[in-house]
This record gives sequence, C-alpha cells and structure tokens, in this order.
Amino acid sequence: MLGILFLMCWAATIQAEYIKYKDPNQPVNVRVKDLMKRMTLAEKIGQMTQIERKDASPQVLKDYFIGSILSGGGSVPAPQASAKDWVNMINEYQKACLSTRLGIPMIYGIDAVHGHNNVYNATIFPHNVGLGATRDPDLVKRIGAATALEVRATGIPYTFAPCIAVCRDPRWGRCYESYSEDHRVVQAMTQIILGLQGDIPANYTKDFPYVSGQKHVAACAKHFVGDGGTQKGINENNTIIDFHGLLSTHMPAYYDSIAKGVSTIMASYSSWNGIKMHANRYLITDFLKKKLGFKGFVISDWQGIDRITTPPDANYTYSVQMSVNAGIDMVMVPDDYLGFINNLATLVNTEVIPMSRIDDAVRRILRVKFVMGLFDNPLPDYNLVDQLGKKEHRELAREAVRKSLVLLKNGRSSKKPLLPLPKKAGKILVAGSHADNLGYQCGGWTIEWQGKSGRITDGTTILEAIKSTVDPSTNVVFSENPDAGFAKNNNFSYAIVVVGEPPYSETAGDSLNLTIPEPGPSTIQSVCGAVKCVVVIISGRPVVVEPYVPLMDALVAAWLPGSEGQGVADVLFGDFGFTGKLPRTWFKSVEQLPMNFGDENYDPLFPFDFGLTTKPRSTV
Repeated sequence: MLGILFLMCWAATIQAEYIKYKDPNQPVNVRVKDLMKRMTLAEKIGQMTQIERKDASPQVLKDYFIGSILSGGGSVPAPQASAKDWVNMINEYQKACLSTRLGIPMIYGIDAVHGHNNVYNATIFPHNVGLGATRDPDLVKRIGAATALEVRATGIPYTFAPCIAVCRDPRWGRCYESYSEDHRVVQAMTQIILGLQGDIPANYTKDFPYVSGQKHVAACAKHFVGDGGTQKGINENNTIIDFHGLLSTHMPAYYDSIAKGVSTIMASYSSWNGIKMHANRYLITDFLKKKLGFKGFVISDWQGIDRITTPPDANYTYSVQMSVNAGIDMVMVPDDYLGFINNLATLVNTEVIPMSRIDDAVRRILRVKFVMGLFDNPLPDYNLVDQLGKKEHRELAREAVRKSLVLLKNGRSSKKPLLPLPKKAGKILVAGSHADNLGYQCGGWTIEWQGKSGRITDGTTILEAIKSTVDPSTNVVFSENPDAGFAKNNNFSYAIVVVGEPPYSETAGDSLNLTIPEPGPSTIQSVCGAVKCVVVIISGRPVVVEPYVPLMDALVAAWLPGSEGQGVADVLFGDFGFTGKLPRTWFKSVEQLPMNFGDENYDPLFPFDFGLTTKPRSTV
C-alpha cells in the first residue's frame, strides 16, 4: 500500500513538474524568469561566453554551458563549404548545448556585413558606403531580407550587422562600413534592421528586441559609439568630442535601431575622450540601457575587453571586471574561454562583480533567444539551402550596384557627354587592375577577413559584364596595364579604365595618404592621355584623384560593388541612368582632412550629395 502511495505521489510530482520556460505559449519574460531561477552561476557565466568555432567542440560546449559561438572572418567548416555543410556543423554544436541539464540553445553569430560574405557562393552586395550613395532605404531593407535568408540557409540565426558608424574621416580603414559622413543618411539606412529581423508588429513592446521567425535573423547595431569619429581616422583610436557632439553626430542611428527592435548592440574598440567604450559604464548602462531603454543584449567586439588595458591583455582580470561592470552582457572571448570563465567566476564569488549584474546580462541574452524562437526551433534544417546566392538575390545586388554608382564627371564639357557609352563600336579598350578581379571589386570582409584577390567566389567581373553588354560586333580588348603606345596605336573608339584600392579591413586599411596604388595612376595616365576614356574607381572611400581628373573624359565612383559587376555595365552603357549621390565629401588633398559637409573651410573636389545624372538610353 505504501509503495502504491509513493508511486502515486511520485507520478503527481512528475505531472506537477510543468516547466514554464519550455512552454512556447508563455510570455517571454515569464519563460526567462522561470529559467533563470533554475540556473547555477556556472550556467549563467556560460551564457555570457561567446567562443570561436575553431575552439568549440561538443565537449567544451557541454562542460562550460557555452551560450554562443561565432565564425570570425574566414572561419568556415571547410574551404568552399556548402550551405548543408554549415547546417551540419551548427547542428552538431547545437545538439551538444541541448544535451546539457537545462538544454539552453546556443546562438551562432557571423559577420554578414554585405551579404553572407564569409560563405562561398553567397550573394555579395555593395559595401555600406555604396548603399549610402543610393539614398534608398527600401532597397537596403530588401537587401537585409535577402541577407537574412542566405544566413539562415546556412543554419545561422545571428549577424553582427549593420555597422551604423558615421565615418568622419576617410583615412579610417572601416570607412566603407559606414553609410555616410551624415548621420541622417545613416539613420535612414537603419531600415536594413527591419529587413534582417522582420517588420515589428503594431503595438509591439517599445524598445524590445524583435525577430520574426525562421526566415529572419537577430541583428547587431555597431560599434557603440563614436567609432567613426576617431582622431585622424585611426582605427580603435580616441574620439574627442563633447557630449552634445556625440549625441548629435554618432548617437542618432542608435535611437532608430532601438526603435526598430534591434536585438543586440556591439561595443566599439574605440575610446570616447580617453575612456575605452568597453569600460564605459555611463554610456553602456546609464545611457543605452537605462535612458534609451534598450532591452536586448550588449556584446563585446573580438577580444574587445582585452584591449581595455595598454598593451592589450596586460591585466585580464581587470579587463573582465571593468567590461562586465560597465554593462557588457556577452563577451566575444573568442579563444581563451577558460581564462574568461574562471576570472568572471572569481570576481562574482568575491563580490567584485555583483550577482545582479550577471542576472541582468543573462536575462537580456535569454530574452533575445526566446524572442527569436531559438528554444522552440533550435535545430536548423535544409529547407532554406536553395536561398544561398539565388538568382533573385543576385538581381537585387545588381540593382544596388546600379543605384550606388556616382557620376563625378561626364565629358570635357557638359555639351559633349561621354556617357552613356555606345554599345556598338569598332574596338574598345578595357584596362586596369580592377577590371577583371572579383576579389578586388568585393573588397574586405569577403571570403577572408581582409578580402582577397582573384575569383574568390561566384560572381561577374566588370570586364565580363562589359563583354556581355556590348554589341556582338564590338571587339573588346583587355590589357591590365597597357603603355601609352598600345593605347594610342590601336585605333580604339574609347577606353574603360577600372582601378582603385586593393581589399583591406579594419586597421590594415588605415591610410594617411589615400592614394590609389600603382599601377593605377600610371594606367590612367597612359590610357586617358591617348584615347577617350571613362575611369571607374573601385574604393571604400574617396581617394586622391584630383591630379588625374583633367585627363579623364568621365569619372565614376563605384565604391566596392560586390559580386554583381553587371550592375556597373548596366549604367555605363545606358540601360539605366546614373542616380547615385556622394555619401561623403570627396577631398582635393589629404591635407584638408578631416573635412565634412558643413565645416567652416569646406572646399572639396566634389561636395557631399554631388552626383551627375543621366537618362537611360531608351529615353535619351
């Protein structure tokens, strides 16, 4: 009898053990609260830890309750890995996380900053500077939606994008990641968040993170705050500006991002008036979280907390203390997870970091995971693999290229424009280091962190686009760096010269001279001195062109157009008109820098918002 009673009590206990956090019908805050009361300190610290996939293994994820994994630039399951390869890798990791005591899923993040740029065969969209030239927020929203589908195709639910920096000095190596020097353009382009995450429903909780189901991803507004305003444009440097200046120039796009339900915000490597942003409690906790009411989580940049000290990693315990107390919720470690976990546990156990701070961090991380449906659909499948690099996305990228091109000069006089070019011509010359180099036209953050030369992924080079656009009878001659004699003696009808910057990212792109490397200038001089020419500049920012402009018949700023070079030919040959406007001031010489629209001694080669227009040939 006692045995039966015991069994009945045991059955009743099991029945009563209804677990609220596992019930998708419960409100998010109820689920978060229920889960958190069940968690140990080790499980909470695990949630705050993000590690690189190269350092992840099922055992590590289980042993340390890791909350997040990322792929750094170029970190892939295998060279030219397929969407299925990515899904399989993520499922292996996710199953390990689900097998832990509480079964909390990890969130996998990646830098999909101009399309799903780490992944072979993905659609590569123009970098942000080019999108800023389009002045088309709806286009950018559509790009966000297409990028989300391609990211989800590989099983990934989180991207570290968009960068909403306001680049105030083109010497900065990340300037192409900024939509504009004008915060109003950057604010308009935060529409990409609604593309990535989905449109917020009416009456949705204000400033709450939002991700709409399995075809969208969590976004990340970065880098908070002032990253584009550093002295001389030096990456990770000091932004010297008063509070009013910070609020009026660098902060506005964050207001828009939070209003659009952005899930996460990344802290900047840079400092504000000498205080490292990763340690700035006033701006992260008091301003961003309390005053602006941001309810998502704040993530560090790659080894961002290590760089609180000079030199980096000089006192890691101090770095952990300062960053977590400042309000960083998830730390992109990304390698030494044991050092981070042990330091953080000690700091909490000795009450240097209060438990309330840990709870705030974990509450925010879990909130995003519940909002995006990660608990209810943790394992990706193959349903979306056909979205990677699909035709409609490439067409969208081609449209973005067309709209991003800025026409700076057209003809020796306005009465004799060179563009649009005739498709039918006897013989034309295509020259320049960037004419037939897909890696160069994509720029940094493509396949590799620093980008790469050559046919690095699937796409169309500008030369290929020209050949497919001209009349079949037109003879297209390509010579990467012809001498003046070759250009002069071959009876070319006209020439297209495509030159610019090689790929770079972050500090490697910092430049105090902003010159186009050789043989670019020599190619311009040899060709344009001998034959009618249009010069197409492939660059992440304005570069020194003033000495060569008199030689050119036409000049086009094409920025970093990405994988769909056909968009360049579409406009050069008049199937579409030029409509782009400069998203940043084009200087005469670097001695003028920094120089932005509205400055006192504003004397640019081409002013902010400049851009000549042409009509499509059919309407000419």
